[in-house]
Amino acid sequence: MKKLKLQMQMSLDGLVGGPDGQLDWMTWTWDMPLQEFVTNLTDTIDTILLGRKMTDAFIAHWEAAASNSEDPSKPFADKMVSAQKVVFSRTQKEISGKNARITNNDVVEEVTKLKTESGKDIIVYGGADFVHSLIQLNLIDEYYLFVNPTAVGNGLRIFSSQTPMKLEECIAFECGIVLHKYVRP
Repeated sequence: MKKLKLQMQMSLDGLVGGPDGQLDWMTWTWDMPLQEFVTNLTDTIDTILLGRKMTDAFIAHWEAAASNSEDPSKPFADKMVSAQKVVFSRTQKEISGKNARITNNDVVEEVTKLKTESGKDIIVYGGADFVHSLIQLNLIDEYYLFVNPTAVGNGLRIFSSQTPMKLEECIAFECGIVLHKYVRP
């Protein structure tokens, strides 16, 4: 059965965005080992889950990078564009973007169905509300939390209740980001 993996950047105080979703606190200059780690993680997936609110910016960013032969992120962007993207929405009926489809189905039902399909694992990047719902529904199998060397103070959280986990890996990168990989116990 496929696993659902969460890859998310967080602040030291457990926030995933500022009060209005700001991401200006994130460390954007990644060292080569961190870039390689994320590339290797991405190689284990063939499906990306997205919440409706972040989808337009996500698709526009990666499709633009993939179409620019001089963009240094083009090889990674090609992976993002070629992966199946499943967008969850209660209201929206259509979505544009390469290899993207929208679903209005029940989250548990749809994720369970995706996990039983053949192929590689599934990853979710956000947004915060969508990830929060996946956590509350106990659908995430592996958590890749990239903790940035900044405290934000106030903002968006993905955890709102006790969520037991087992630490499987911890890596400190030169750029100051620390990866914490957790699995469900």
